[in-house]
Amino acid sequence: MFKPILATTAFIALAAPVLAQSNGATTDAGTLDPGDVAYDKSDYSPFVDRLVPDTVYWGDTHVHSSYSFDAGFFGNSLPPEDAYRFARGEEVTASTGQRVKLIRPLDFIVVADHAEYFGMADMMANGDSVIQEDEVTARWYKLRQGTQEESMQAFYEGVESVSTSKNLVANPAMQRTAWDKTLEVAEQYNDPGNFSAIIGWEWSALPNGNNLHRVVMFRDGADRASEVVPYSAFDSNDPEDLWAFLQNYEDKTGGRVLSIPHNGNWGTGLMFGLDTISGEPLSKEYAETRMKWEPVYEATQIKGDSEAHPALSPNDEFADFGTWDKGDIGGRNVITEEMLPGQYARAALKRGLEQEAAIGANPFKFGMIGSTDAHTSLATTREDNYFGKNPPGEPAPDRWEHVFMEGEKDGTTYYNWETLASGLAGVWARENTREAIWEAFKRKEVYATSGSRITVRVFGGWDFTADEVERQDFADRGYEDGVPMGGDLKNAPEGAAPRFMVRALRDPDNANLDRIQVIKGWLNADGEAEERIYDVVCSDDRAIVERRCETPVGNTVDVASATYTNTIGEPFMTAFWEDPDFDPAQRAFYYVRVLEIPKPTWQAHDAARYGIEMSDEVPMFLQDRVYTSPIWYTPEG
Repeated sequence: MFKPILATTAFIALAAPVLAQSNGATTDAGTLDPGDVAYDKSDYSPFVDRLVPDTVYWGDTHVHSSYSFDAGFFGNSLPPEDAYRFARGEEVTASTGQRVKLIRPLDFIVVADHAEYFGMADMMANGDSVIQEDEVTARWYKLRQGTQEESMQAFYEGVESVSTSKNLVANPAMQRTAWDKTLEVAEQYNDPGNFSAIIGWEWSALPNGNNLHRVVMFRDGADRASEVVPYSAFDSNDPEDLWAFLQNYEDKTGGRVLSIPHNGNWGTGLMFGLDTISGEPLSKEYAETRMKWEPVYEATQIKGDSEAHPALSPNDEFADFGTWDKGDIGGRNVITEEMLPGQYARAALKRGLEQEAAIGANPFKFGMIGSTDAHTSLATTREDNYFGKNPPGEPAPDRWEHVFMEGEKDGTTYYNWETLASGLAGVWARENTREAIWEAFKRKEVYATSGSRITVRVFGGWDFTADEVERQDFADRGYEDGVPMGGDLKNAPEGAAPRFMVRALRDPDNANLDRIQVIKGWLNADGEAEERIYDVVCSDDRAIVERRCETPVGNTVDVASATYTNTIGEPFMTAFWEDPDFDPAQRAFYYVRVLEIPKPTWQAHDAARYGIEMSDEVPMFLQDRVYTSPIWYTPEG
């Protein structure tokens, strides 16, 4: 049935207050106090004491500026100021000289420049005199002024030193200067209530080509963050040492901080491995420490999607999305099937259930977000506004066929056409401040999107009824008698099964919705984790047959013109679902995946704009999607 975009937009405007959520008072653990949803009925206005997360805020926790060593060497000339300006909705000029702007501003970003050689590339580009004070940086500066091959020689020397944790530049003043400038700019652009410039950096450990990267994200302002300088892989390539540094920071300053792992798909299974980096089996103490510092995982970004893998989830027809499984960073190691469970979010969540049963704590009890990992200073995630990861990947007729990362082993090279426009973080909070957004991350009331700003809300509980998902006070009911995404269900009543209420609203400037799914993982009677996918609502009145929509949603994409229509799918979907296979003795998790209808990829937009043909392996359409943070069930005892 045809759905005019004008009517859809009007519906969204009317529906927004119903879908909103808000950040209430939180405990030190970042959890919502259930008492905050109670009303004082003596007031006429029911919203006087209503303190629940009522707004979804959109942001990117993983943006690199010219202060990052790799970004700067590849030609990014935009400092943190431009990253903030762009995210706030201003037009900027990209490093390649092209004008660029977002369709709508973001609400927050973290400029997360690499701690390793922090600020050095920008100083070289600007001819800062400090570069001449060190023998290595002086030589690299000279190489950078030479041929492309000479410049890349300097770059690869730097990358190799990171992988071996060997700092070649003994000039701590350089990092201090760049960090102080970063903090100054963050304070300048932070505008509580309107835009949050969240302070952070990236710890980029790379032992033997294995990606163990984390973004460090502060709740605090510059007054506390200035008490430290970014902890780097030169200090240690072991995450446990990073966590100890974060603990020392909190002890020293009274501040709050967390770290966000990303790109588990670009390693050899170490991100969610069953041993520590030092080779010890996981322990209860390790699990509890990891979850204290790492409540959230970045599950989708430009370097591939790491929600699921088709080899691990053969019954999931949507698992093969942005799959990067050739080799690790640099292609030093070929990815084997044995490595995959340690690289993907769903498999890690299943491992977490197994580990919890074995050691008494879950080391992988994380929520999910998306972010870009853009090294252009430009957080672009729309297929029709994709500015790549580095300036060589910014719009140009031949960018699709460029080598993105040349692998050392055969078959491990990645090409630019394999990169995704992904992703963004959706955050349920009461206000747009550093503190409220950070608290939402801590309590895992966040979700991942591969690019579209789809509004999604999930509540799990024991007593919900089917009609409540349609009530105007849907969210209040969810908080009063259940838990939101990121929460925990316990103490199953006799004969009860978890019930879930879901609402999903399309991005007003993007594609309609195809379906809502619940992904369940559980621990069977043999102590092994299993998974199952349930389609819980399908667009266009399609029936559900054996847990799946009876037919695909269809495809309106015209590849030649890189266009599509919203004549299929739905702008707004609700679902009520009760687990039909629940066993109260079995640990479980549930998360929601929402799929859009097909639309043209950035590659299709490039082909249409530049009048070029691409090879048959290049995807011309995709279905953007959302992954919510899970809700867990833990049996008594």
